[in-house]
Formats: sequence, C-alpha cells, structure tokens
Amino acid sequence: METTSPVSSSTKSSIQDFRTLAASFLLAWLSAEDWDLLHYWAGYAAGGLIVFRLLWGFAGPRYARFSQFLRAPSAVRAYLGDLLRGRERRYIGHNPAGGAMVLCLLAGLAALSFSGWLLTTDAFWGSDLLEGLHELLANGLLALVLLHVGGVLFASLRHRENLARAMVTGRKHAPAPGDMT
Repeated sequence: METTSPVSSSTKSSIQDFRTLAASFLLAWLSAEDWDLLHYWAGYAAGGLIVFRLLWGFAGPRYARFSQFLRAPSAVRAYLGDLLRGRERRYIGHNPAGGAMVLCLLAGLAALSFSGWLLTTDAFWGSDLLEGLHELLANGLLALVLLHVGGVLFASLRHRENLARAMVTGRKHAPAPGDMT
C-alpha cells in the first residue's frame, strides 16, 4: 500500500531493526512443546533477546529507543480515544498504543522466560502451580501478539501504509505534514 503523502516513495526513514523482528518470530516458532530441548534453548534465547532489546532501547537508533515511544498512560488513553474517533495521527515510529504493546510484550516474554527457567531449578522442578502459570503466560503472550498484529493491520489500513513491510525492511515513508516524528 502506498501512502497518500506527496513524499516520494524513495524518501524513507529507518524505523526498526529487522534482526529484532526475525529473532522474535524464530523464537516463537522454535518454542514447541514437542521438542523439549529446543523449547529450553528457545527460552534461554528469548531471555537473551530481552536483554538485547532492553539495551537497544537505550543505545539503539532513534525509533528503537524507549525515550522515543514510551508514553504516559494518559497519552496512550488519549491516542486510543482519537483512534476510536478516527482522528489519530500517523507516527513514524511506534504510536503510543504500539509503545505500550512493546512494553507489555517485553514484560510478558520476560515473565515467561523467567518462569520457564524456574521450572528447571531444583526448587520448582515439577511444580504444577508454576507450570500452570508458565502456560497461562504463554497463552497471554499469544493473545498480546494477536492483538498487536490486529493493531498493525488496522493502522496499515487506516494510514494506507504497509506497516508489516516496514517492520521487515525497517523502512517507512518519510513524514508528511501533521505526522508525529
């Protein structure tokens, strides 16, 4: 999809590192219950990815930095209200709802990885309570991913821009007048 912006399609701004997205999808695919060893290592890799993303959130490029997209809850509520009224602004990086989702996904993945690691320790090996929590976290994370994908599709249609492609390529149409940078 092309934006209605008068900006040339060759004028783009970098918004995301492809490696972060690719690693997220790879880890999700590898975490199958049928392959325990692969599941364990995918959990450790997820923990490493969380550490990487936290560091990237402070030292990465402009649109990867937390300071660029994390907003106060009141700003997220205001954005969602504007979204419901059909008057939300286009963001070059994450919009306030997307920034909140990044935080939720990171927290959920961290809790999932930590609970999985705890299940490998002597203190919690075989704990039905912790296994239930781990499964609940996995299902909750899946629900968040589906909500995120729905939000990306909705914003893509609303702003006439292929955000999924932008996530893969790390490139997005340059800002038009009225866009949030």
